[in-house]
Amino acid sequence: MDGMTPAPTPGLGGGQDISGAQIKDPEIKYICGDCGIVNYLAARDPIRCRACGYRIMYKARTKRLIQFEAR
Repeated sequence: MDGMTPAPTPGLGGGQDISGAQIKDPEIKYICGDCGIVNYLAARDPIRCRACGYRIMYKARTKRLIQFEAR
């Protein structure tokens, strides 16, 4: 067994070491209200355009089909 690494055990992460990995917040697509540039912001990011500094951001619509049920 000299120089050989053990085979990864199935179902236990595939042999990847995730101890040092950081879990990032998903970034959401926002559009600046002043210059119209697309910005991607995470939950903890300040609400400000990265191009012009404007503070009003509009959340971009999803491209997924959304169906509502009327009552």
